[in-house]
Amino acid sequence: MRIIICGAGRVGFGIAEKLAQEQNDVSVIDTSATLINAIRDTLDVRGYVGHGAHPEVLAQAGAEEADMIIAVTLSDEVNMVACQVAHSLFNVPTKIARIRAQNYLAPHYLDLFSREHMPIDVIISPEVEVGKMVLRRIALPGATDAVRFANDAIVLVAIECLEDCPVVNTPLEQLSELFPDLTATVVGVVRDGELMVPHSTDQLSTGDLAYVICDKDHVRRTLGLFGHEEPEAIRIVIAGGGNVGYFVAKAIEERQPNIKVKIIEHDRSRAIAIADQLRRAVVLNGSSLDQSILTEADIHDADLIVSLTNDDQVNILTSVMAKRLGCKASLALINEPSFQEFTKPMGIDAYINPRAVTISRILQHVRRGRIRAVYSVEKGQAEVIEAEAMDTSPLVGKPLRDLDLPDGVRIGAIYRDKQVVQPTGSTKIKSKDRVVMFARSRDVRHVEQMFRVSLEFF
Repeated sequence: MRIIICGAGRVGFGIAEKLAQEQNDVSVIDTSATLINAIRDTLDVRGYVGHGAHPEVLAQAGAEEADMIIAVTLSDEVNMVACQVAHSLFNVPTKIARIRAQNYLAPHYLDLFSREHMPIDVIISPEVEVGKMVLRRIALPGATDAVRFANDAIVLVAIECLEDCPVVNTPLEQLSELFPDLTATVVGVVRDGELMVPHSTDQLSTGDLAYVICDKDHVRRTLGLFGHEEPEAIRIVIAGGGNVGYFVAKAIEERQPNIKVKIIEHDRSRAIAIADQLRRAVVLNGSSLDQSILTEADIHDADLIVSLTNDDQVNILTSVMAKRLGCKASLALINEPSFQEFTKPMGIDAYINPRAVTISRILQHVRRGRIRAVYSVEKGQAEVIEAEAMDTSPLVGKPLRDLDLPDGVRIGAIYRDKQVVQPTGSTKIKSKDRVVMFARSRDVRHVEQMFRVSLEFF
């Protein structure tokens, strides 16, 4: 595919890196010569210094032949205009824009982005996506990652195997025999920093991070099977009352009235504004690094501290301080990849990488074939993919044991007629099935081929 990316920041670089690895023809535009030089020196892409919404710059980047434009600059307005120009002047088929300002996304304004007005095919709101991820993590204590697929019927959970994990040193095939009514499949394992796709004879070891795909009704039982029976967080303290923090607090108020939320916001005017909009949450004005503020928030009795400020270092230190003051668990928002490696040694229970969340949302629209959802894991080493099987898909009608699947691909669950099917060697995929699988990045193209719309698509 020929793809133009407007914006060479963290998200733009991440998307360009992923797409270039898959042999796509990628051009990147940014006003910063420093960022463009860095991306030229690092990746096999073309870089252009200029304004992403200017016609002549888009023309230089090959807009006349582009299949897609992805606008992820820091300016919502530039992203919107870039998509408009790409449509009006160059007829680019697919236009994706990152929109951060929530005012643009209000339900009564959604017609703004229709083809008749401002033709943007896909809108990505990082704050909303990250907020949803935070809510999923809160709902599943004990999981270090959690994503839903197939109309929320199937869940991917990442589970750490601690010393008292009951399933270590047990061949995976025996787990199916011991728990035949449990719809859960281990599809990926990270051991000593190395990612692998396990076989049925492999065993889990203490310290492993297991990626498990399961029926949503079996998630709690699966976590318990791995020794994680942490209770639901009832008392939550949120550090940071920005867009993400407010979104999370508002959603908890609406969906889970039994949970008590306190927010610490440094900016006084922002604290007053969100206090006026929230009904039950307690809003405290001050720094989450101030021990007296944490004490005022009753951090010693809190079940969870969720650090969602715009500063990675503040989020990390807040999480560490909160746990030392008695908070039971911590979840931090961390952008910088080099900081993410130190979360475990510092006692931070889990973190969210907003860049990975945004990139995953964009990738599902880049993937060919009937790809419905994509989630990138382990810094892009693998993807969890939900794809719909069509009549022409080469895997339809054959037992899974007879499929020539790469070693880096494992099918975790099948969604058929609103039911979750546990895959076995004799299972046959039918047309219209939605298949959720784990695939190493090198095998993603093979997955696209398996779920192609027709033989002529490629």
